[in-house]
Amino acid sequence: MKNGFSSNFAADTITLVHSGRDYFDRLLKLINEATSEIHFQTYILEDDITGNKIANALKKAALRKVNIYLLLDGLGSRSLPDEFVADLQQSGIHFRFFAPLLSYHSFYFGRRLHHKIIVADAKTVLIGGINIAEKYDRTSTEAPWLDYAVLINDSSIAQQAQSICYYYFFKKRKRPNGKILPGEINNRNTIKLIQNDWLRRKNEIQNAYLKSIQTAQSEIIIVCGYFLPGRKLTQALKRAAQRNVRIRLILSEVSDVPLVKSAINYYYAFLLKNNIELYEWRQSILHGKTAVVDKKWTTIGSFNLNHLSSQASIEMNTSINSELFAENYRNHLIDIMSKCKQITSEAFQNRNGKLIRFKQWISYYVVRFFEILLTYLPHKRFLKGSIK
Repeated sequence: MKNGFSSNFAADTITLVHSGRDYFDRLLKLINEATSEIHFQTYILEDDITGNKIANALKKAALRKVNIYLLLDGLGSRSLPDEFVADLQQSGIHFRFFAPLLSYHSFYFGRRLHHKIIVADAKTVLIGGINIAEKYDRTSTEAPWLDYAVLINDSSIAQQAQSICYYYFFKKRKRPNGKILPGEINNRNTIKLIQNDWLRRKNEIQNAYLKSIQTAQSEIIIVCGYFLPGRKLTQALKRAAQRNVRIRLILSEVSDVPLVKSAINYYYAFLLKNNIELYEWRQSILHGKTAVVDKKWTTIGSFNLNHLSSQASIEMNTSINSELFAENYRNHLIDIMSKCKQITSEAFQNRNGKLIRFKQWISYYVVRFFEILLTYLPHKRFLKGSIK
């Protein structure tokens, strides 16, 4: 597998980045070369070989007097030892957890910080769906989880990203210098950051997916590890299929959340009935959250097509309008599909008897119930005016 690609128009602006060595080498390079300020926000940072490698690089940067603002989700990174956190803070890193699971005045669960982004010196952004843990890097026995990010060298995008990170770290807005516009790839193509944070009335990523699916003319390719879209996205996909748009979904054969995988399998019958092609990645766990539509529009980021990403979690994606980028990424995904197992209607029926389908039905509605419950909790807090 290639370690990403660059093209003539995008060599200094945007590069596709793969999970594994490609991502973590680029991440370390950003940290090691930073001279003034780093904003780093992620859902998971684990106390393992990879997590400590990144933490040590951050501590060395702090010794160089680089201002570092590290924000981790209180649920996703809850297993970090107190000693690990104390060591970061004693090294001069500005650190806090977003919404600790338990606090003195509330129980936080549904609304999580799901960003995976680093901004270096307000010049460069690395953003995608990759957490900081060995399973996203590599182990001695297993391939890294399949996921993606993009490296962006664009000052306007970097300033916007830094402003967003500042807001969530300090819980207040920081006015960027000047008006922030979408980053330019060339005269015809643009890249911009889009967000989902329902509690702050931002549904930009979901709306971008809906618009792209609703206006698709020929092809949709979606990569998603936790694919359980809500009614609007489901109906948009169904209508696109009825317009003879070819829809291909790249999903995971094995999940780190078996109950969710069982629920997704229940959803297969609907997808296959509507002529949506299903491909299961078998070489590792698939964790990616990306799409390419009509060889023109690409999105890569932290947003899963499910209720939690749409209605609860804080998400950030890139929206890339570039035929060249889309074509190159699409070609990569075609190669990925060639290594997947395609699930046909016949194969699905053969491997899923009545008892298994019944278990999948239970899983589906259990997962839906908890998604709605976990969405309701932060919405209730929002109505009370207690956003944190």
